[in-house]
Amino acid sequence: MKNVKKYLKRVVAIVLAIMCSLPVLGAPTKKLPIYCVNTNGEKKVALSFDAAWGADDTDELLATLDKYQVKATFFIVGDWVRKYPDMVKKLADAGHDIANHSNKHPHMNQMSKDAIKKDIMAAHEALKNVTGQEANLFRPPYGEYNNAVIEAAQECNYYTVQWDVDSLDWKEYGLQQLIDKVVKHKNLRPGSIVLLHNNAKYTAKALDSIIKGLIDQGYTLVPISELILKDVPYTLDHEGRQQPVR
Repeated sequence: MKNVKKYLKRVVAIVLAIMCSLPVLGAPTKKLPIYCVNTNGEKKVALSFDAAWGADDTDELLATLDKYQVKATFFIVGDWVRKYPDMVKKLADAGHDIANHSNKHPHMNQMSKDAIKKDIMAAHEALKNVTGQEANLFRPPYGEYNNAVIEAAQECNYYTVQWDVDSLDWKEYGLQQLIDKVVKHKNLRPGSIVLLHNNAKYTAKALDSIIKGLIDQGYTLVPISELILKDVPYTLDHEGRQQPVR
């Protein structure tokens, strides 16, 4: 009898283990955006600016980027395009990446895939109308995403791009704190993507020192369009690091 009870306990334990594993086994794979790139040690990094509110400091950003002959990537909201079309044209004419940051800056992880695609394409058309360019880089508002967001962007012919070096410039800690946050960031490495905002309080003033600090460490600054892998098969590791299929 004791052996029978032991056997039954084992059977119950096995059945429970299988049942507990079923939701995990059946769960869809979480899709990731690109957070950084494996550059095989080549010391390249990209500066990116999210443009959603205000444009007062953007000319100063442009002047500093031009001073160092650095091209950056600007993720622009559709409403910003409509409010500041001349500035968008100026960014494009200066050779910077013009990228999509949604049309209305919504919380996309709360939207259906069709609604997400509609929003992305509204911003796409706004950018195209001003610059004549077909944008193909997308950053979701608030950095929020789920599988529907990634899939919607892919179906709109976009690469979804996040960042691995967050300046936290929107928190307005101070000028030197912002500079140090970028150039001394624990994640800074070849292939990093830096997040900044075009109209945060200290960003325009900090940019010169940020660029100089990165150059002094041996980095070359390139736009995201030149950093990420596009024309070769690639994979993303668990950190969202893009690397070629070998």
